[in-house]
Amino acid sequence: MTRIVHSTLCKVFAVVLVIIGIGATIGGNFDHGYVTDQLSQEKITMPSGKALTSPEMKDALDKYAGQQMTTGPQAEAFANHFIYEHMKAASNGRTYQEVSGDYMKCSADEATKNTDECKKLESIRATLFQGDSLRGMLLNAYGWWLIGTIAIWAGVACIVLGVVLAILGWGVLRTKKDVVQA
Repeated sequence: MTRIVHSTLCKVFAVVLVIIGIGATIGGNFDHGYVTDQLSQEKITMPSGKALTSPEMKDALDKYAGQQMTTGPQAEAFANHFIYEHMKAASNGRTYQEVSGDYMKCSADEATKNTDECKKLESIRATLFQGDSLRGMLLNAYGWWLIGTIAIWAGVACIVLGVVLAILGWGVLRTKKDVVQA
């Protein structure tokens, strides 16, 4: 009796896992395609040569040099190793929040409101805001690419497990009753 139950459960779970696996794989491929389409529309060319000013930039971006950005890993590398490095250089390592706080103090004081220092802080603040915005968008694309990758691998794992269960259910655990009925 337990062999029949195990065989039936294997068959049911095999079908369910294969269906889930196919759905996850299709979803992950859709996700990759969507991210690729959106990044391709922006026509961002990955930096190369003299634009890679630090060893960290070269290590992270050399493999993509001159290519059009179309994948999540490219977006992540560009955001973290090109945009972020330029943001740190422009602000001497200060964050948007720090620069913005200094700008707000400077612009609130009538004596310093129109000074070169206040205008410089305003410019750095705008640069950091734009950099943070672009980084956030690119890292979002990377995050969705990563979710798609996880879905693809989880889908493949479900399909493999479903096939193993199918072999067990329709093969190894098959009862004599199943053989006679077939």
